[in-house]
Amino acid sequence: MTKQSLLKGTLILTIAAFITKMLGFVNGIVLAHVIGPEGVGLIMMAMPVAGLLITLTTLGLPISISKLVAEAEARNDQRRIKKILIVSLATTGIISIGLIIVALFGARIISSIFLTDQRAYYSLLAVIPIIPIVAVSAVIKGYFRGKQNMTPIAMSQVIEQVVRIGFIFVVVHLLLPYGIKFAAAGAVLSGIIGEGVSLLYLFSMFKWTKRKKFRLRQSFFKQVSNGKETLFDLLQTGLPTTGNGLIHSTVGLIQPILITQSLAIAGIGTALATKQYGILMGFAIPLMHLPGFVTHSLSVSLVPAISEANERKDHKLINKRIHQAIRIALIIGVPWTIVLYIFSEQLTTLIYKSPDAGTFIKIMAPFFLLHYFKTPLQAVIIGLGKANVVMINNLVASVLTLPMIFLLASNPKFGIYGVAIAISMGVILGTALHFFTISKLIGFNINSKDFLKVICSGLIMGCTGYITYHYIGSELPYEFIQLGISLLISALIYLVFLLSFRIIDFKKLQR
Repeated sequence: MTKQSLLKGTLILTIAAFITKMLGFVNGIVLAHVIGPEGVGLIMMAMPVAGLLITLTTLGLPISISKLVAEAEARNDQRRIKKILIVSLATTGIISIGLIIVALFGARIISSIFLTDQRAYYSLLAVIPIIPIVAVSAVIKGYFRGKQNMTPIAMSQVIEQVVRIGFIFVVVHLLLPYGIKFAAAGAVLSGIIGEGVSLLYLFSMFKWTKRKKFRLRQSFFKQVSNGKETLFDLLQTGLPTTGNGLIHSTVGLIQPILITQSLAIAGIGTALATKQYGILMGFAIPLMHLPGFVTHSLSVSLVPAISEANERKDHKLINKRIHQAIRIALIIGVPWTIVLYIFSEQLTTLIYKSPDAGTFIKIMAPFFLLHYFKTPLQAVIIGLGKANVVMINNLVASVLTLPMIFLLASNPKFGIYGVAIAISMGVILGTALHFFTISKLIGFNINSKDFLKVICSGLIMGCTGYITYHYIGSELPYEFIQLGISLLISALIYLVFLLSFRIIDFKKLQR
């Protein structure tokens, strides 16, 4: 199995993530046409429970496995890799059995507490089969990440979405005559089938790549009984990662309640508060998160790359990897931030027919640039073996963001704009904590020349796009053509300046 470089692994995952996003968009359109907003609503009610089940089943092990496998690979210790996989499979297997029993017997209770529409109960039942599938696929994905071979993971993501869309056509149409609740459950089940086919592909690739290096069935129970030390190593990274996921889930549950109550104190009615919250969280923030699939792909590749270099005590390589990660995040984040700031109202009007969302983007975009660095920096800290610090940093940022939301949103002078400011402050705080942690651990410093060159390229790009947009405005009849041409010319100018400043070097990329 060929080991891939950080950039190659990131590129493969980014392309797959882009294809998956586009297929997911198609999937959303298909669902909207087949079962309508009511059916989609039933599915969305079951999804948070599915997310919680996945978090508890995987226990943060994909990241732990990738880290430990990368370290073992650096020492060419195949016996250690085998033990990691066996202990991981045993752990996720036991957890998945327990969760399946709880989910099956407690589905009615869970639906009565968490689901506002009891018709979503059937979608909740359809989610349960994902538990054992995720238990196995999490281990295999962690193995491939640790081996720094991202191709099987990328292919599995695409396969999962293609199968999901195909089965939605068949299953949903078969169940629709029985009612919308069964059709929604069928759509969820189609996603589970996609996950299952994806797992079959991952398993076949795993069998082919490991070949005769080791046999998992050989001395399986012996490895499990002697695997306490390995389990401890896995949980050392896995538990803080799980804690980090639970923090995000908890904040996600508290935040809408806190925002609507704070706006009520500021004198804003329930209907208007709900509308404003929807514009901010449903329109503005997803648009700012759009480049996230690139930084997420980068982070997946970064954990094993940093872990391997750390195992070898190669601090020069660690610094090189961090510089590469920051450079990629910078190259992606700067142009998107500038485009959002300049064309905020045009984009939100064209996409959502909501110019009000553009106001939120103008407030948040300059601060949100730091968000594109947060995920890679987080991956670096995990790769250095400090996953618990990531959890603490995110906990501190989240805990301080919530009271800021209350103080600003409850003030009539700020209202919903106070929420945007508070979330922006939370992004700054979380990113700063990660950066200071890395600086303390390895004495890392940012290359200020790269920052200046990229920001300069971005500003020139922004000015070009702004001038082009207003120059051709009277010549073109359609807004989307005017905006599209302006953005295309801006992107070309940005690329030219990146090449001129040697931020992008084709020879290095090819090597």
